[in-house]
Amino acid sequence: MTTTRALERKVQELSTLYEVSAALASATPLDSRLHRIMSVLARKLGMSRGTVALVSPYAEEVHVEVSYGLTPEEARRGRYKFGEGVTGRVVATGEPMVVPNVGREPLFLNRTMSRDLTRADIAFLCVPIRAGDEVLGALSVDRLFSEETSFEEDVRFLTIVAAMVGQAVKLHRLAEDERAKLVEEKERLQADLAEKYNITNIIGNSKAMHQVYAMVAQVARSNATVLIRGESGTGKELVAHAIHYGSLRAKRPFIKVNCSAIPENLIESELFGHEKGSFTGAVSQKPGKFELAEGGTIFLDEIGDLDPALQVKLLRVLQEKEYERVGGWETRKANVRVIAATNRNLEEQIETGAFREDLYYRLNVFPIFLPSLRERKTDILLLAEHFLHKYAAENGKDIRRITTPAIDMLVAYHWPGNVRELENCIERAVLLCEGAAIHSYHLPPTLQTADESRSGVDLSFGEAVQHFETDLIVDALKACRGNIRQAAQRLQSTPRIIGYKVRKYGIEPRRYR
Repeated sequence: MTTTRALERKVQELSTLYEVSAALASATPLDSRLHRIMSVLARKLGMSRGTVALVSPYAEEVHVEVSYGLTPEEARRGRYKFGEGVTGRVVATGEPMVVPNVGREPLFLNRTMSRDLTRADIAFLCVPIRAGDEVLGALSVDRLFSEETSFEEDVRFLTIVAAMVGQAVKLHRLAEDERAKLVEEKERLQADLAEKYNITNIIGNSKAMHQVYAMVAQVARSNATVLIRGESGTGKELVAHAIHYGSLRAKRPFIKVNCSAIPENLIESELFGHEKGSFTGAVSQKPGKFELAEGGTIFLDEIGDLDPALQVKLLRVLQEKEYERVGGWETRKANVRVIAATNRNLEEQIETGAFREDLYYRLNVFPIFLPSLRERKTDILLLAEHFLHKYAAENGKDIRRITTPAIDMLVAYHWPGNVRELENCIERAVLLCEGAAIHSYHLPPTLQTADESRSGVDLSFGEAVQHFETDLIVDALKACRGNIRQAAQRLQSTPRIIGYKVRKYGIEPRRYR
């Protein structure tokens, strides 16, 4: 090759490499970038029928991933086992191959059936695509053979291009693996949330709670607006979660908004978002909760505290499914399911003008009333034991049970704070307890009588012994259905001693029959 010809070749190669680099650096999908590279090789160097064949991650074969100058059907036929044909051998050995005349090479299988093997001027060049020591596939091109053709120069240049392609393919696969891991992790978290907030995980076996479960099951898979009503601490948010994760929107966002916790001057921006400069402090554009919940569910807690001026805009979202950001002019569509909750008497608020009647009817499509804890006393022990196991595990304590006097106090209390108050009560008792059982003196003073409110530290020795013996005897009588003889055997004592203690401490065995 003359000096002038060599210089022209170098200039041509540099120009081609520049376009190859630009193609690989573009933000288009990998297939589009590789196809563009094959196009550049054909246009700049006359290398036709270019293909990028990649090793399948699931089988020991090589398949044409991207081609230039082949029909889709011809490209689909380009599949080779390791060591099969020129392409398969290049991948298996990691070494390039040159076929000066495709019609005379037995290894050239013409699997794509795209070449005229009677022609003597078609050469086939194939080089491995590498990323480090790993062979990811093969890059191949057809070359019209002539006296000026330098296969050595062509192989050298294609090896450089293949190395660039190999890095792009490797990075793409790493990104795909990472994306797959993120999708898998998201699906796992989604499954965990669905399991955590499944309606069957809500604690309660009373008749009132079974009615709640039935209503949740009826409404969950619809798009109906739900209004959850009940006293504070009854578990309205848990029910909202159960409805969302039991619905067809379960894989979309669940956004919670506490309408009473956000200042009145910010609640509109919080719900609908705002544009930059729409008010003092709006230094950037911000999406609202309805926008973040697109396709999913928005939970509006304490809806009874919503400002009357904003109730009109919420009514529009419910009726027209549209809204505007604060300071914006673009009308946005809202594909969002609304679940609202309140502990207020909305009917009384309507009479006083504090709550719009038309909004009430829009929200009250499917009302669910959660009973207070005092209306479901049979669930108190179930809930208490659930919280006991939860906080004992969290605090590393081996607390196995709640004594009968403590249970009696839990059941007798009126629970104005409902389940939330019971949970806090059991958590406090677990922190105070140093033994294997929760006793009455571990419970908060609000649950105790004047005599019971004194803790174990404040009791005299005789009083502490009396409390301890009373708990043991009552637990034994409860287990033996009030039978003193069996209780004595259980306590490894005698009926005479247990009978004496029963009379002394004023215990009534008949109560436990």
